[in-house]
Amino acid sequence: MSSKLLLLPMLTHVIWVALLYVLLTVVRAPAVWGFIKSKKDSWAEVEPRISANLSNQFEWPLFFYVICVLIISMGNIIEPIQFWLAWVFVGGRLLHSFIQILTNNIRLRGLVFTINFLAVIAMWLLFVF
Repeated sequence: MSSKLLLLPMLTHVIWVALLYVLLTVVRAPAVWGFIKSKKDSWAEVEPRISANLSNQFEWPLFFYVICVLIISMGNIIEPIQFWLAWVFVGGRLLHSFIQILTNNIRLRGLVFTINFLAVIAMWLLFVF
């Protein structure tokens, strides 16, 4: 399997982050443009969660991007498990976003983060060893 296939999950995550920026802009726009008169009419509860989730997209995913770039730069054929671990990570990031934005379930969010974390650690270990 070509290492360049890792570009697909990477692109998917980039598109997801771009969509989060769009969502945050849409949620903030009524207040910025003065279309709402009270906090009850706004997305006051959801906006901080979207913002926090967007910030999360630049924390642990950094290690995902680094390992993917390293794997691709080596130009080697990769094991399918690395490809699937990349998709587990991206799918987990999507699920993490939905949980963080739509619920207050910190335990579930932590469980999903752990899956993301372990997927990237496994990618690193497979690369190094």
